[in-house]
Amino acid sequence: MRTREGGRIVDEAAVIARVRAGEPEAYAELVRAHTGIALRAAAALGAGADAEDVVQQAFVKAYCALGRFRDGTAFRPWLLSIVANETRNTVRAAARRHTLAGREAAFVEAEPVIPESADPAVATLATERRGALVAALEKLGEEHRLVVTYRYLLEMDERETAQALGWPRGTVKSRLNRALRKLERLLPDFRPREGGGRA
Repeated sequence: MRTREGGRIVDEAAVIARVRAGEPEAYAELVRAHTGIALRAAAALGAGADAEDVVQQAFVKAYCALGRFRDGTAFRPWLLSIVANETRNTVRAAARRHTLAGREAAFVEAEPVIPESADPAVATLATERRGALVAALEKLGEEHRLVVTYRYLLEMDERETAQALGWPRGTVKSRLNRALRKLERLLPDFRPREGGGRA
């Protein structure tokens, strides 16, 4: 599997083979390639201010578990499943629930800065829509919230979503369908983009 890191393509299988062959410094290529999406996942799943710690711990756990990583599968969904587990553990261990405002702030901070050339009205509308979507996601059950987050907020395709969540693809389809119907009731203007793009 290949992934883009900055302006170049990273051959994940080759990097993992190098790490397994005794070149641990090669792992930094995977870290650079996937830190952004891992931070977005941790923030979207509720890590809040702990997102960076969660991601760092997830990369450490992934590194330690590389021997169990199945060749031929994508690294990103596998890593994001570790990020999700680490986020849950962190939130539970802290015995606190982050407020909706905290989640929204953390998620927005993990997003790229809006370019100065952007229309302020469009940017404001996008921020309001994101806030409404996050509020509606809070009203869904955990499984529905997870499938929508992975599929649309993290822009993963169906196969990657299934791999990250450890669910069969049929389960992803059915839970996503139910979650989207619930979101449409909560947000009548909600229409996710086709192909896993952002809502």
